[in-house]
Amino acid sequence: MRAASRPLIVRLLCGAVAALLLQASTHAAPPEPVVTHFPQPGLSADQLGIIVNDDDPDSVAIAAYYREKRGIPAANLIHVRFKPGRSTLPREEFVNLKRRVDHTAPKNVQAYALTWAQPYRVDCMAITSAFAFGFDPAWCASGCKPTQPSPYFNSSVARPFDVYKIRPTMSLAAASVAEAKRLIDRGVASDGSNPAGTAYLVSTGDKARNVRAAGYAALRAQMQRILPIEIVDANALENKSDVMFYFTGLTHVPSLDSNRFLPGAIADHLTSAGGELFGSSQMSSLAWLQAGATGSYGAVVEPCNFPAKFPVPGVVMAHYLQGETLIEAYWKSVQTPGQGLFIGEPLARPFAGVTHHAREGGVALEARLLAPGLYDVQAAPSMMGPYRSVGRLPVGWGTREIRLDHLPPAYYRFERRSEPAPIR
Repeated sequence: MRAASRPLIVRLLCGAVAALLLQASTHAAPPEPVVTHFPQPGLSADQLGIIVNDDDPDSVAIAAYYREKRGIPAANLIHVRFKPGRSTLPREEFVNLKRRVDHTAPKNVQAYALTWAQPYRVDCMAITSAFAFGFDPAWCASGCKPTQPSPYFNSSVARPFDVYKIRPTMSLAAASVAEAKRLIDRGVASDGSNPAGTAYLVSTGDKARNVRAAGYAALRAQMQRILPIEIVDANALENKSDVMFYFTGLTHVPSLDSNRFLPGAIADHLTSAGGELFGSSQMSSLAWLQAGATGSYGAVVEPCNFPAKFPVPGVVMAHYLQGETLIEAYWKSVQTPGQGLFIGEPLARPFAGVTHHAREGGVALEARLLAPGLYDVQAAPSMMGPYRSVGRLPVGWGTREIRLDHLPPAYYRFERRSEPAPIR
């Protein structure tokens, strides 16, 4: 989006800012336009609750390390007690735990992190979905049937508990405390790194599990100029050093260790039991994290090959590239997540950050992908304000740069409104 394509917007802004400066003659405007704020979605550390099992020494150690590394407030540490080491929690036991957790969680908490790998299931639900929604058989299915959809799917909502009364949940799953620490370190290292990685969409010979491949070509056409995307017709991806996204469909994915996953990378395989983290006849989703990925997903109950029960690659990529955290982007990519387990470092945010600078009497703002919407443009003669609305700026899908030329010197900030910008 360049100013040359929107001359009317620039003229209106110039006129409004000039009037504002005349009214505020007691303030000295900056010598050139300065942007003080441009919003980018993303969960903050004080909005994440850490659930720790005090009867599990590994859970206690992981929680302590994670809280320190992420600067999460002590008040957000939520204590529970249950016998560790089981794959499944009975629903009756879980209901009591959930009641305690929700009663203890500070009101500002919008999402949860679990600090154990087992249990990963509550009766017929994945434990991450059970903590998010509460236990309800509507999120389950016996046989090849659809389940209840999530209102959070592909939404622009930044505070899911405030809006939907749900708290998306992710497990810091690992086979040991040392592995969990390495996972956390990768997530922290990813923040704001804006990695020059590639999305690999692997189309396998497993027809039942390759159902997502039908959308690969359209996804590449839509997002190729935002992120390099390769469609690979093979059962394995090998010897790649820049893996940012890896989506495939197989019971077992070979050659994982031959690839290098960048910090913050997301990877998963569509199959029946990836979320059964230990002892399954299929590859555990933990294998992705052990190979270097920072987030993954798998089913804990036979989902059949409904694409809606698995991450939609284009949705998770779009939300992640807009600057959302891993937990937000991944959760928003699954339409019916009741049987699916989310694992990884929740706050990983590799694409955070909007750069802005004065440029030839105007302003340029850049990001890997700006969130589409209608933005209120506010200006002030002083960094401290008062800020007043001077116009509105529509930002369409796929925008990476905004240039507004020939703006009067002032301090500017942008506030995203709820309604989306029209896509042209």
